[in-house]
Amino acid sequence: MAQAELKVDNLPAEPLDAATAFHADHLHSAIAALEGGADQLTIILPPSPTDHDDWRRAVARDLARKYAPKRVNVLGGGSEEAVRSMLAYLRGAPSITGQYLPLHD
Repeated sequence: MAQAELKVDNLPAEPLDAATAFHADHLHSAIAALEGGADQLTIILPPSPTDHDDWRRAVARDLARKYAPKRVNVLGGGSEEAVRSMLAYLRGAPSITGQYLPLHD
């Protein structure tokens, strides 16, 4: 199974601005991965306050529904170690898709 990762390093602080920037600058890359050879895509976003959770959940949920049975999950924040651990977990958890998973160190 081909696993793809899309890492987004910077987004605006305001939730609406961040959602707009993600959709304008990064959504096409996610779609390209899913329409290409990826069976599983994990989008890795920078840390954010909880007022960003809704748009991040919507991205995970809507991409997962559109591209099922391919899997899509979104990670938010966390240390490099936390991200690596969650990526390893997701590789072995084939039923988890459409989830926004905020990470903590």
